[in-house]
Amino acid sequence: MNGIRIVQRLPFRQWRSLSRCAVLHQEVAQAATPLSVPVPEGVDKPVSAKIEKIVSEITTLSLLEVSELSQVLKRRLNLPDAPVMPVGGFAMAAPAASDEEEAPKAVKSSFTVKMTKFDDKQKVALIKEVKGLLEGFNLVQAKKFVESVPTVVKADIGKDEAEKLKEALTKVGAVIEIE
Repeated sequence: MNGIRIVQRLPFRQWRSLSRCAVLHQEVAQAATPLSVPVPEGVDKPVSAKIEKIVSEITTLSLLEVSELSQVLKRRLNLPDAPVMPVGGFAMAAPAASDEEEAPKAVKSSFTVKMTKFDDKQKVALIKEVKGLLEGFNLVQAKKFVESVPTVVKADIGKDEAEKLKEALTKVGAVIEIE
């Protein structure tokens, strides 16, 4: 009875905050769920009553009814048709291919020409050759390019072009690798 008198004497703002606290307390109490102990191995997990009811109804269906159920679920859930399993379970694996039937190895079609080092005595000739072989290089750029060895001369080129480039640069004292 005293609690009611106290509440009646409270101004509206205090009554409102008291009401909010009570609501929040109730929500927190409902949201807090006790920690559950994990199910030990080998023991079935507990299933909700709804799931248990659905399972028991499905197990009582005939084979034709199960097929219809499957088709309806596929339509409603937009599921693709799964491949049908062979009668024996899994299909037997194909026998291993013999050495004669192996697929040909992939042929490398793009190569990278890399200059690893050069002869200091033929540096000027190498700079001139690089200027002539590589488009857009002037003498200063060619000199910086040669001095920044090891560098990639050209990448993603054909085998013939890579061989020609290697031959031309090797003549003027460069050591070239084709990758």
